[in-house]
Amino acid sequence: MARNPSLDSELTAAEAATLDRVHTVTRLLDEAVRIHGTDFRVGLDPLLSILPVAGDAVGAALSLYPIAEAYRLGTPKRTLAAMLGLVAIDAVVGSVPVLGSVFDAFWKANRWNYRLLERHLGG
Repeated sequence: MARNPSLDSELTAAEAATLDRVHTVTRLLDEAVRIHGTDFRVGLDPLLSILPVAGDAVGAALSLYPIAEAYRLGTPKRTLAAMLGLVAIDAVVGSVPVLGSVFDAFWKANRWNYRLLERHLGG
């Protein structure tokens, strides 16, 4: 997932720095490692979900960081609610043993939340 370079000219320095931090966390959680021989990527979120309960709790807590930054940047409540919904689905379905880890590999809530934040900042 690449950042949208055309958006940079529209952002303040603080907004750009925040978006960079959120992008880093998003890549770490959803797309840190490419599966050899494919274009498919996974992050820490599905790997953490292998640990029952605690792993999903840590993943969900880390997924709240982009939402906190979005709130700080004045993202509308409706968008924040959508972002929270994506993380809630990730946490609930991801907590199902075995199936949850597979679901977490495909459900990229953090990437979608990043895109929502980008859309907010880009107008």
